[in-house]
Amino acid sequence: MAGKKNNKSSNKSGLVRFFRDERFKIIFGLLVLGFSFLLLLAFVSYLFTWKEDQSFAWEKVFSNPDIKVENWSGKVGAYFANLFINRWFGLTSFTVPFLLILIGFRLLKIKLLPLGKTLRITIVGTILISILLGFLFKLQNGLLGSGLGGRHGYYISQWLTALLGKTGTFLLLVICIFALFIFSFDNAVSWFKRIIHISSLKNLLFSFSFKNPDAAFNQTFDADSADESDDLVFETEFPQQESTGRSNETVLPKNEAEEENDDDEEEIELMIETNRSQDDENFEPGALVHEDFDPTLELSSFQLPTLDLLERHEAENASVTNEELISNKNKIVETLANYKIQIDKIKATIGPTVTLYEIVPAPGVRISKIKNLEDDIALSLSALGIRIIAPIPGKGTIGIEVPNQKPEIVSMRSILASRKFQESDFDLTIALGKTISNETYIFDLAKMPHLLVAGATGQGKSVGLNAIITSLLYKKHPSQLKFVLVDPKKVELTLYAKIENHYLAKIPDAEEPIITDTQKVIYTLNSLTIEMDKRYELLKKAHVRNIKEYNHKFVKRRLNPENGHRYLPYIVVIIDEFADLIMTAGREVETPLARLAQLARAIGIHLVIATQRPTTNIITGVIKANFPARIAFRVTSMIDSRTILDSPGANQLIGRGDLLFAPGSDMIRLQCAFIDIPEIEKITEFIGSQRGYPIPLELPEYVDQSREDIGVVDLSKKDSLFNDAARLVVAHQQGSTSLIQRKFSIGYNRAGRIIDQLEAAGIVGPFEGSKARQVLFPDDYTLEQFLNSLE
Repeated sequence: MAGKKNNKSSNKSGLVRFFRDERFKIIFGLLVLGFSFLLLLAFVSYLFTWKEDQSFAWEKVFSNPDIKVENWSGKVGAYFANLFINRWFGLTSFTVPFLLILIGFRLLKIKLLPLGKTLRITIVGTILISILLGFLFKLQNGLLGSGLGGRHGYYISQWLTALLGKTGTFLLLVICIFALFIFSFDNAVSWFKRIIHISSLKNLLFSFSFKNPDAAFNQTFDADSADESDDLVFETEFPQQESTGRSNETVLPKNEAEEENDDDEEEIELMIETNRSQDDENFEPGALVHEDFDPTLELSSFQLPTLDLLERHEAENASVTNEELISNKNKIVETLANYKIQIDKIKATIGPTVTLYEIVPAPGVRISKIKNLEDDIALSLSALGIRIIAPIPGKGTIGIEVPNQKPEIVSMRSILASRKFQESDFDLTIALGKTISNETYIFDLAKMPHLLVAGATGQGKSVGLNAIITSLLYKKHPSQLKFVLVDPKKVELTLYAKIENHYLAKIPDAEEPIITDTQKVIYTLNSLTIEMDKRYELLKKAHVRNIKEYNHKFVKRRLNPENGHRYLPYIVVIIDEFADLIMTAGREVETPLARLAQLARAIGIHLVIATQRPTTNIITGVIKANFPARIAFRVTSMIDSRTILDSPGANQLIGRGDLLFAPGSDMIRLQCAFIDIPEIEKITEFIGSQRGYPIPLELPEYVDQSREDIGVVDLSKKDSLFNDAARLVVAHQQGSTSLIQRKFSIGYNRAGRIIDQLEAAGIVGPFEGSKARQVLFPDDYTLEQFLNSLE
């Protein structure tokens, strides 16, 4: 039975993949377009040949080869023309090929009009106008066989006439057509109200419109776009959803309730003021009929990764038994009783790796007395990683966290499949793991706005970074999110190279999608500061405060791309092993990083930096001040814990994904979701196999001013390390900037200037791409003679 079910599910999934295949859509789209043009030709021909083609019985047309038709599209065209125009909808049947043309082009990824809205309006309009034509032009007129409205229009109109009479039928049809107009255009109600108000001031408005014929249209349109006329309109924003092409914005006159009682002069002043306060940045002709801009349209067939790419990682017998709970409870009570500490109540909350025992001490017991017994309780329980929370914020109890004997693995699949993650509407949803109470924990990186991750080697830091990246890949379309991945160790983030043309951003001319070279890191961070400044200029021109408001305006087509406006994706910068960058580049990395951390939040650039050495010379005061959200995996000392969290606790974790998350003043203990390397490979392979952008997102070009004119080097101003650097490269026979940087513990820019001076002096050869420069001196003796000649 199981085998049959698997076969059925595999057949079904294969069929789904077939219909989703781009080749099928292209071929089917061409077929639909061909049929639509054939149908259009048949309908046009029917206007001239309908009398001849109705002189025979249609049931014998296809079976009798002797029957000839006059229709230009043959028997098939004559059949469909007779069906639609004669039997069904009359002249309004011309909407059928129109809709088929729209559908055909949409299958070919060409978007002429909003499909859903156009279908609804056209179908309802076809039915109503068919009835109206049937009412106005009777069947006995003989036009096109059954009249201009077809048999459908005629018979429905006759039925309505019998019920309501001619006057009632006419009024009903007019009202229905007017209702269709109202529901078809978002601003139709505003137009109607303005027409009512304007009608009482016909003469005055006529003189105004004579001076500006387009005023009436512009007033109605631009009222939605004017940023400076806050006293005229307001916007009601509903919760943001995945892009569906439907508008969630309702624009109403701010003083709508007062308009009914306002005098006519105030109405005229209102309209003139609105016309004057137009904003060119918010103007786009034809916005009344355009659908919202869809940033995902270029990769409209892109599919987010599926949950079946992830493993369940279910461990056997990982639950906490009642015997374990009772034993731990008794040992805690006994240990406290040995020190004459009585408790009134104790409660256990079981988590995936840690159980929280909440105790309520008897009146008069000092909390500090229990806190000082941390090591004694750990000894009595024979457990590693005991942590006492005294008191638990907001509960009035004292918490004792005890590791479970058989910890549970929290799979990434279980986290991403949770309702909390699936229904999350955060801008950048991160699913980190499970709490002590076994609840899925998610947070919004956009609100953090940057994240500092630290932990000793092998404690789960790299898995945590992968969980962060995976969460975003499962939520965001490539048009909405870009990563800048920095991996000085060159082994942790290379798996994501496959999604280069989908999700990655890099500086121009960068050869590798994952940044590993220190100089490229410096250039990339400075390039991001340039991108940050450019985005702030766009926000300033658009009169908005943050990226969310800006993109909302752009999607509503209220910002003109010809003025430099563009849809802005979020950029998440992931830096693994930050300590290595600080040690090799120092201030050259810290300065642009600090600037990004201070300013980049509003324009959608967010930083996640990780290190296994959370010391004060790595995580400086500048870094800590701008990274309020921190994740601490297990560290080796209390000093390291205080460095990363400003409090102890990380040194008492049990490792293997056990972490403390401090999004602000609070601290939460979590078990990080586990995702293995093969799972990441499946995800990147799934994404990489789909059509991506031609190239990764290119960041602005950064020009290092210190290296801008390498050809002109003044050897009278040699670096103090010039001679030592010359001896170093000759001894190693390798002209490398990174060699000088490592040996003398200097920044990359200074090492680059020294290598330029060595080239100008003729000690090393020119730059040769990825190869090391050629050393032009064979030994130290000839070098020393040359150095003496330079003195």
